Amino acid sequence: EMKEEGVAEDRLQLLREVTGAFRPGVLTALMGVSGAGKTTLMDVLAGRKTGGYIEGDIRISGYPKKQETFARISGYCEQTDIHSPQVTIKESLIYSAFLRLPKEVNNEEKMIFVDQVMELVELDGLKNALVGLPGISGLSTEQRKRLTIAVELVANPSIIFMDEPTSGLDARAAAIVMRTVRNTVDTGRTVVCTIHQPSIDIFEAFDELLLLKRGGQVIYSGPLGRNSHKIVEYFEAVPGVTKIKEKYNPATWMLEASSVSTELRLGMDFAQHYKSSSLHQRNKALVKELSTPPAGAKDLYFTTQYSQSSWKQFTSCLWKQWWTYWRSPDYNLVRFFFTLVAALLLGTIFWKVGTKRESTADLSMIIGAMYAAVLYVGIDNCATVQPIVAIERTVFYRERAAGMYSALPYALAQVIVEIPYVFIQTTYYTAIVYAMVSFQWTAAKFFWFFFINFFSFLYFTYYGMMTVSITPNHQVAAIFATAFYSVFNLFSGFFIPRPRIPKWWVWYYWICPVAWTVYGLIVSQYGDIEDTIRAPGITPDPTVKGYIEDHFGYDPNFMGPVAGVLVGFTLFFAFMFAYCIRTLNFQVR
Repeated sequence: EMKEEGVAEDRLQLLREVTGAFRPGVLTALMGVSGAGKTTLMDVLAGRKTGGYIEGDIRISGYPKKQETFARISGYCEQTDIHSPQVTIKESLIYSAFLRLPKEVNNEEKMIFVDQVMELVELDGLKNALVGLPGISGLSTEQRKRLTIAVELVANPSIIFMDEPTSGLDARAAAIVMRTVRNTVDTGRTVVCTIHQPSIDIFEAFDELLLLKRGGQVIYSGPLGRNSHKIVEYFEAVPGVTKIKEKYNPATWMLEASSVSTELRLGMDFAQHYKSSSLHQRNKALVKELSTPPAGAKDLYFTTQYSQSSWKQFTSCLWKQWWTYWRSPDYNLVRFFFTLVAALLLGTIFWKVGTKRESTADLSMIIGAMYAAVLYVGIDNCATVQPIVAIERTVFYRERAAGMYSALPYALAQVIVEIPYVFIQTTYYTAIVYAMVSFQWTAAKFFWFFFINFFSFLYFTYYGMMTVSITPNHQVAAIFATAFYSVFNLFSGFFIPRPRIPKWWVWYYWICPVAWTVYGLIVSQYGDIEDTIRAPGITPDPTVKGYIEDHFGYDPNFMGPVAGVLVGFTLFFAFMFAYCIRTLNFQVR
């Protein structure tokens, strides 16, 4: 398709011969028409590009750039302000500071620094406000933008990249954000912003400009000057370029003056014009000078990839996840309420059927009740956890790219935070169902009922988390998970007992988690019952224990392995979630 449009190369080149330097205490604007490669250049410089080929040389203080080190000293404010919705502004900053500041900085100093950053970005009056979801709840767009900047500032970076920090903001909000950016630069940091059609006030807040044309070529790199006079003088010196009108926005005029239509009208290439200018020669000399490390300087080196140990990463992630879950009543109360309704529904429908064991029909009804109950609640757990994990995964992509933590501590925290909620859910569900259905009141049988339900609910929850980790979004995850519900149902051993499953399909029975749940529920409650029951076509009447062995193919002495397999499935789904969240990246840049 690209070749039909006239592109001869096999690979589309987005940036061409971009040369420039960004310095401390200087606010630089990256500008150009749509498709010029502004965000691409910033992603390449920041090390955020996930695809394509990168050629060239990037140096930091004269030394070749190493991404692992660079991530520790740089910040990246994305255009989409991605934050965990259920934490406050102050908690977001504490979380970032405790993970990204060096371990040599004590907690008290970190808290002082957090307060200073909140004051710098003018968010101290909102420090206890929940972040919320964009456009739905919580902070306004402008407040979220300032939070994005603050989250990077608390890492105390030397270099900050900002992707269109004023996009989508009105004039007042944009002015507040730019004041925040200016305050940041005045602390001696290197700040680079992509900017799209800024107002006069915003444009003139910048010190220098790197201007790109479509095709990723530089057409200006240098100072703006007071009232943008240097950029105006540069383009007005080009023969045939229309002079700027009085009080006209220099940013708009500059883009118009260097447009493709102007190039065609003048019969020239602004990129070639820039290359032949004295400004380009000065920039090349500056780049050459800065490409050599100063005398006595040493390259940055960190003994570890991350600022904090794996344990500290885990505890920090768990702290944030705990608050996220605690402040998510729409998630936890929905599944708790559904579980309560399911328990009462089953209890009333199958009221005291646990004492009825006169025929195989009675036994099938009781087993069906146990099976249906676990399946309903398990599927609900799987479905409700998916949106939560999907939202947090977008935050995870940003935080991992910033070098805050590795994938394993994050995944472990996400897995562990579910356990107390599933434990509470299982406790009241087991108590209600066990009492209303009137199963045999012995400690061992009650414990087994609780144990099997707990790990069944847990593996369904982790299965839901795993489906999110292997798919691009929670809608696809829901479709993927649903596809297996019917298969779980079919091979559970309830509708088609194992002895009747064709031998070429019986292998799936053994790897079906629901089959082991049904196995455990039946054997734990009825595997030791010696009472006889009526069974059509069988004489004399078999015992309950004998019927379970013959009809379902269950071994009453197999509860130990069943328990081990249920724990194994739980750990397997949790491991797959952790592995896929670390390996698969659905964020394409």
